[in-house]
Amino acid sequence: MKSLNNVEPETTVIVKEVTGGLDTKQHLEELGVREGVELTVVATEPVHVHSGPISISMEDQELIIARGWADKIYVEADGDVLPLLRLEAGDKGTIRSIEGGKDFVDFLSGLGVVEGVELTFLRHVPDRTIVFAAGDGRTEIRMGEGQASKLIVAADGRSVQANYLKDGETATVERIIGGTHLVDKFDQIGLKPGAELTLLRREALAPSPTRGTYVLARVGDQLITIGHGLAEKLRVE
Repeated sequence: MKSLNNVEPETTVIVKEVTGGLDTKQHLEELGVREGVELTVVATEPVHVHSGPISISMEDQELIIARGWADKIYVEADGDVLPLLRLEAGDKGTIRSIEGGKDFVDFLSGLGVVEGVELTFLRHVPDRTIVFAAGDGRTEIRMGEGQASKLIVAADGRSVQANYLKDGETATVERIIGGTHLVDKFDQIGLKPGAELTLLRREALAPSPTRGTYVLARVGDQLITIGHGLAEKLRVE
């Protein structure tokens, strides 16, 4: 057996073992990858030089899309179908498919990201550290731009992603766009529907992660992307 990241493109393999913890297995399960599943490696490609979240606009609404999401949203642009992350500033595309589990599709639909919608790629967003105050105001909570984009809050009668708050602005948590693991993580630090938070400041850029590669694979009729770290945990033959 060997790890998935060592499989050559255009090779079909069967997943024999998934190593790693429960989070790893749950994430892969959402992609349809589990022991016994057959998958075909389409390509192994370098991670984009821009490693942070991206900003897009849809029907005059601007959204921040976490990097991991952008690799699972496929758009048609100039006759080609490719991951959203491959677009550059000013490019337009139409969403053709969203690859992932039903929960993931439902999360995105809550933001209006659904098949058939036209979008414009605005820019790559620096993955700054955002500092919030929660509850009594004495507790500081820090998170990256991508994680903040999954926190939907109500402020001045509008619903926005938390990273669109202005310095000093207070809002109420409405919902969390993410799986059980993220919901539990936020719950442990007091971020749950109904909780109040205030954006205190944005700090210097978070350290850039080391660039690596990801595997583009086909499972049945579905194209999925698997990061280098996860691919190393998949033993196949």
